Amino acid sequence: MLDDDLDDIHPLFAGAPSTTEFKKLRKRIVRQTREAIEQYGMIERGTRWLVCLSGGKDSYTLLAVLHELKWRGLLPVDLLACNLDQGQPGFPATVLPEFLERMGVEHRIEYQDTYSVVMDKVPQGRTYCALCSRLRRGNLYRIAREEGCSAVVLGHHRDDILETFFMNLFHGGRLATMPPKLVNEEGDLFVYRPLAHVAEADCEKFAVSMNYPIIPCDLCGSQDGLQRQQVKQILDQWEKNSPGRRQVMFRALTNVRPSHMLDPKLFDFMGLALGKDKIDQIADEIPKLR
Repeated sequence: MLDDDLDDIHPLFAGAPSTTEFKKLRKRIVRQTREAIEQYGMIERGTRWLVCLSGGKDSYTLLAVLHELKWRGLLPVDLLACNLDQGQPGFPATVLPEFLERMGVEHRIEYQDTYSVVMDKVPQGRTYCALCSRLRRGNLYRIAREEGCSAVVLGHHRDDILETFFMNLFHGGRLATMPPKLVNEEGDLFVYRPLAHVAEADCEKFAVSMNYPIIPCDLCGSQDGLQRQQVKQILDQWEKNSPGRRQVMFRALTNVRPSHMLDPKLFDFMGLALGKDKIDQIADEIPKLR
């Protein structure tokens, strides 16, 4: 159980609001993060995690909550915060290093100009997200190996997972989303998403309440008509019309019934057979139907 004493806390929580509302918010996020870590078997005692920090509200929330769990002895792993400066024009390069130094958080800042590569390779009018993400992920995997980390830890939350599901449904023709835990293609690193159960709205309330120095992503966010933005708008409207709809849909992703879908790779439809008693019963009924 988490106590209510916010004085004995990691520096990342220094100056936290003392309101009941914020205490409830913090405890909810910490509880949901701990649940995801335990439910999906993320902890390997004594390992090291590379915690990816973009400077957005989600990654600040991730960093703070993981350090609180470690501070309280509930996360027996070492944490290394990492920011990949991708050479984006106007990126405030000093904000994160100064913040992490002030918070006493072990960190690594890496500069790789992937921005120029993306701008050169992606035709005008096309979205940058896919190539940008691929280049970023490759660099983070490399850094994790160099630092002796067993896992790359990302700040994707519940709403990211839902949006990805619907993007795959609407545009990819498949039922898939971001899993909370996976192994990379090379088979040498885990990828974790401990905020899988946490709502985006809670991340935003938390980061704003803590007054963390949020850095917007102007590369992807500046493009209109992105598929993800369209899906987000649809989900927002559903949530507005039926509050709680997001959580119901998320729960559905954890309650899949392969026998009630249509994928023969997941369920042996060809092997379905009636029991002997049922076969005998049908055989008895056939003469009556003639």
